[in-house]
Amino acid sequence: MNETDLHHLRRCIELAQQALDKGDEPFGSLLVDGHGKIRFEDHNHVAAGDATQHPEFAIARWAATHLSAEERRAATVYTSGEHCPMCAAAHGWVGLGRIVYASSSEQLGQWLAQWEVAPAPVAPLPIGSIVPGLQVDGPVAAFGDTIRELHRRYHQEKRLRG
Repeated sequence: MNETDLHHLRRCIELAQQALDKGDEPFGSLLVDGHGKIRFEDHNHVAAGDATQHPEFAIARWAATHLSAEERRAATVYTSGEHCPMCAAAHGWVGLGRIVYASSSEQLGQWLAQWEVAPAPVAPLPIGSIVPGLQVDGPVAAFGDTIRELHRRYHQEKRLRG
């Protein structure tokens, strides 16, 4: 983990904040090519009812269409939260490179349990269980409180909406 990684993770957190501001779950991600250029960025779009509209899944689909196999292997995906199994599988199937995340699925599960929020309908498996051998870095302790607060706000607002 270096300053470039931290810089990109900060952008992911900004994207997660944008998602929250739009009433969506606070997840944000970006794809950086092997030369350090941001090629794609997005945040969650699940509020409309399609639970597959994760930014990591969108990155995999975009990369499959726009990058060669070699470019995909050299790329890094940065994300505010560890990939779910669906997104990890998409990442593996299209052959993307390294993943760097700010907070883990395990952390999110612990937070949700503390707030008495029902767990996700899909088991929170670690990325390495889905894509063995992939270089994965995270979580980053320095971002834990920030990510926790975004999720706390989301679930608090969701409860208020009923």
